[in-house]
Formats: sequence, C-alpha cells, structure tokens
Amino acid sequence: MFSRDNWKEIFETIHKNKLRTFLSGFTVALGILIFVVLFGMGNGLVNTFNEFFGDDATNVLYVFPGRTTIPYKGYKSNRTIEFDNSDLVDINKNFAMFVEYSTPRISRGGLVKYRNESNNYTTRAVGPSHQYAEKTIMMKGRFINEEDVKNKTKYVVIGRLVEQDLFGNNSAIGEYIDVVGSAFMVIGVFQDDGGDNEERLIYMPYTTRQLIEKNNDKIDQIIVAFKPEIGYAGAMALDRSLDRFFREKKYISPDDQNGVFIRNVADQLKQNQQFARVLQIIVALVAFGTIIAGIIGISNIMVFVVKERTKELGIRKALGATPKSVIGSILLESVFITTISGFFGMLLGIFILNSLGEKLKDYFITNPYIDITMAISATLVLILFGAIAGYIPAKRAAEIKPIEALRDE
Repeated sequence: MFSRDNWKEIFETIHKNKLRTFLSGFTVALGILIFVVLFGMGNGLVNTFNEFFGDDATNVLYVFPGRTTIPYKGYKSNRTIEFDNSDLVDINKNFAMFVEYSTPRISRGGLVKYRNESNNYTTRAVGPSHQYAEKTIMMKGRFINEEDVKNKTKYVVIGRLVEQDLFGNNSAIGEYIDVVGSAFMVIGVFQDDGGDNEERLIYMPYTTRQLIEKNNDKIDQIIVAFKPEIGYAGAMALDRSLDRFFREKKYISPDDQNGVFIRNVADQLKQNQQFARVLQIIVALVAFGTIIAGIIGISNIMVFVVKERTKELGIRKALGATPKSVIGSILLESVFITTISGFFGMLLGIFILNSLGEKLKDYFITNPYIDITMAISATLVLILFGAIAGYIPAKRAAEIKPIEALRDE
C-alpha cells in the first residue's frame, strides 16, 4: 500500500487532475479554516465579557440613592433619598457575617492645577477599601488609609495619566496640587486596567470631601463587597436584604422602583457569561457546520473521482490487481490530499487569528484564539471522514467485475 509505485501513481494522478485535486484540497482547507476562525472568535467573545468585568472586583454591590415616586408612611413622593456615614456603619454592623468590606464614594468634577498646568478631572472621595473594589494598582507611594479618613487629611492619590498631564516626566509624589481651590499633597500614583478614563481619576479621603462641603456627612453611593464563600446564592440574598434594609430605614415603599438602586456585579457577571456562552455555542455550531459541509464536499468529489476512474480500475483488475490494492490506492490518495489540505487550512486559520489579535476589539471580540488540541482534533476528524469518503466508493468500484467496468463510460 505504501510502496514507491503507489506513491508514484498517486502523484501522477494528482498531476493529471490538477483542477480536481485543487477543488478537493480547497474544500477541506476552507472547511478547517472557517472552523478555526469562527471557533476562535467565539472564544474572543467570551474574553470580551470576562475582560469587561475583570477590571473591577466581581463580588461587589453598588448601592445608589434615588428619588421616591410613591408616598409612604406619611412621607410624600418625589423625595430625594440621601445616604450618610451612619448607613455605612449600619451595613458593617448588621451584615458583618456576609460583608468583606464596604466603602463610600463621593464623585465631583473640577479644575485641578499644578504650576502652569491645569485640566478638569473627576475626584472620588472614598475609603481605603475602594482600592480593592476597583482593583487599583499602586505604581508609586500608597493609597488612602484609615488614618487619612480619621484625620481628614488633604492627601490625594492620582492616576497615571493625571501625573503625566500635570507633571510630565517628573514624579508627583510629595508635590502639592490645587483641587478646586484647595491644596492637596500627592501621596500616591496608580494605574488601572480599566483604561484611560480610570487613570484620569483623583482619589481623596471621603471625610475630607465632607469637610470641604460644609462639614456634612453625605455619601453619593456605597460599595459593598460580600465574602466570596457565600457564593452566588448568598450574593443574591444579600442584595435583597440590603434593599429591604434601605427601604425600611429611608421609608421607601416596597413597590417604589426608584427609591433605591442596587447593581449586583455578580448577578450581571453571571447573566453576561451565560449570554456569552450561548453566543459561543451558536458560533461553534456554525463552525461545526462548516466541517460537515467539508465532509459532504470531499465525499461528493471522491464519488466523482472513483466513477471517473472506473474504466481504469477495471483494466487494473483485468491485469491482476486485487480489490485490496485498488481500495488502498484510492484511499491513500484521499487521505494524502485531505491531510495536506486540512493541516494547511488549520495553520492558516491559526495564523489569521493571531494576526487579528486586538484588531477586532471594536466588534466585541478580544484576543480570539483556539486551543491547538481542538484545532488538531477537528482536522483529524475531517481526515478520518475523508478516508471514509474515499473508502466507500473505492470498495464499490473494487467489487465491480472487470468486464462491467470496461463497458462503463
């Protein structure tokens, strides 16, 4: 089967039938190529969803005050709900078993100056735990600590791009900047994988912001991180408990959808991951469909090839060729073409995925890839079916009597 004469015959057949060989190889290569690219893009979709939530902690709930729309317990509708420091204390006290940490957030925008440089930035007044909620990475210095909150210090931690804008190539640590008319000392510089907007933020102790704003105790929102061990079900239970807590404390009707809002990142993450998986499955099904199309294509071509060579096979049998050698010759040709074309299509598909890289990010596809084992397995499956596609018509042809084959035109 693997003699030099057999290989010589195969190459002569390929040389004589260049168009047929090209069509056979093209069908196989295209099927594997499309499979690899589509499967890789499906993985890229999942990467996009994971990256979207990967910048911040996923075990957090963001609690926002709203405005009531329903009168409740003597309170009129259209009432603005406000959070204050006591709410933070109550959360830590009442939900200690479930809460890993909590932090307030007060956001303000304004002009920030350093010598002759100035720009508008968003300042966030926060607690020390905010660093974990946002996965803030310190490049220089330190983040805000409990002493800063207690002493209401005029310290700020600035983003990497804020330092670049205001200080150029110089270090900002220990320098004073003007934040909306007040001097603050820079104690740290951070980076954030969330992108440029995140790295143009400025953090300060929330108590300092409250002091500046007429020494009040108001909070814009509260970030609550639950202990990972409570799991998804525990996170959903905490979500409902916090909602009830704030409705009771702030006298908000249970039917009022606008009095308080809670964004549960864990719930959003699960929903989006499920959506991404569905998309991935759909793309995978389409990709497997191309494999099936490739199998059908190579099968049809091999049936045509065997029919075209029926007379030739009859002559060979008349000259003493055994059915086994006839089948082996056709099978070897089929496997050879399928193998070469299949691996070419696979490698080309992987090359295309690697070349695309970040270029498809605008289309919500991040770093598309395919596991090499999956790619090889799909290629081997196509080769196997290519062999079957060659074997079945070859076996039928081998069973035809020489006299019948010679009559067939």
